[in-house]
Amino acid sequence: MPSSLNLRLGAMMFLNYAIWGAWYVTLNTYLTATLNFTGVQAGQVFGTVALACMISPFFVGLIADRFFATERVLCALHLLGAVILYMVAHATSFGAVYGLMLAYCLCYFPTISLTNALTFRNVKDTGAQFPLIRVLGTIGWIVIGLVVGGLKVEKSAGPFLIAAGASVVMALFSLTLPHTPPGAKGQAISVRSILGLDALVMLKDRSFLVFVVASVLACIPLTFYFSFTNVFLNEVGVQNAAGKMTLGQASEVGMMLLMPFLFRRMSLKAIMLMGLLAWSVRYALLAYGNPGAGMWMFYAAILLHGVCYDFFFMTGQLYTDQEAPLHLRNTAQGFLTFLTYGVGMFIGSLLSGTAVDYFKTTNGGHNWTGFWMSSSLAAFTILILLAVFFRGGSRIQKKEALSEDRSLTSASQ
Repeated sequence: MPSSLNLRLGAMMFLNYAIWGAWYVTLNTYLTATLNFTGVQAGQVFGTVALACMISPFFVGLIADRFFATERVLCALHLLGAVILYMVAHATSFGAVYGLMLAYCLCYFPTISLTNALTFRNVKDTGAQFPLIRVLGTIGWIVIGLVVGGLKVEKSAGPFLIAAGASVVMALFSLTLPHTPPGAKGQAISVRSILGLDALVMLKDRSFLVFVVASVLACIPLTFYFSFTNVFLNEVGVQNAAGKMTLGQASEVGMMLLMPFLFRRMSLKAIMLMGLLAWSVRYALLAYGNPGAGMWMFYAAILLHGVCYDFFFMTGQLYTDQEAPLHLRNTAQGFLTFLTYGVGMFIGSLLSGTAVDYFKTTNGGHNWTGFWMSSSLAAFTILILLAVFFRGGSRIQKKEALSEDRSLTSASQ
């Protein structure tokens, strides 16, 4: 594959994730400190992310699979998103912010699955090439976080304006991406396809069904971490908790660079099991660490982020692309986004809030050991589920090898 194509796909990931990172981390600070929203209202605004991930990917996947080239869909979504972000920056009431954020999330979150699908369509060796391309997305998230922090605009509407500007750049850049025509153009449209139910055919494969169930369940403890780690570290007295947590993104970069080597030497199942084990260990470290002699446990827990996220979730994206028929690859990525960022994290957001209240102590603090160990046990239970019932996807294969395997399978039937 030409290096120029690698660079273009990497730049696409950089811009796409920089847009998300610009507003996501500081959203709650802006809503509560500047607009004076209540915690419940801020939580409802955050919930628009999960709602959008449950609604939009199927419809946009259908459009990209059947009617328009993926790069043109990306352009349209980011242009519309830029306009909405500008409006969010000037809205002050809860109703207006909630409605606009829901509309924006409906535009933005389908781009996660679409950028993945576009990359998968245009590279030959996904196991070797995708991690090196996707790592630029994480770097984009880190860079934009440093920009927002350096400008000291966390409590203002500035992050929305920065994201709006980046969205315009991404929209224009999308038109330079490889032409990726719809894989199912001309095929008949049914209510089933409009609702995105075409991807459900993949659940006939028992191993893929097990993977799907595990993905939904894994997003529950994942949400526990993203929702309350910063609160926890500040409550127990860790200084500059937000700064220390950026080490997690740094470790994610390192693990992504390592992934191509692992894909050549380890099975899909082994890699995903290692990811789930890392989640369980991470929560145990948080449960028993402390800001004194046990501070190393907190650092270790944060640095495990790369193993936790890349080994299970990024590997799962590659596995989904490998299992999906060509004409359903956009829809399949949307289906996975729906289940993980949508259903799983929506359930996780409800359960994590309930768990925090359950483990609240009479002195106003929390029994964090109990909170984190419940997450650790949940992750370990999911690990057992995958270890016992998952049988498919021995390795991430090159496109040519995968096509040959499928041809042989079809000829034998």
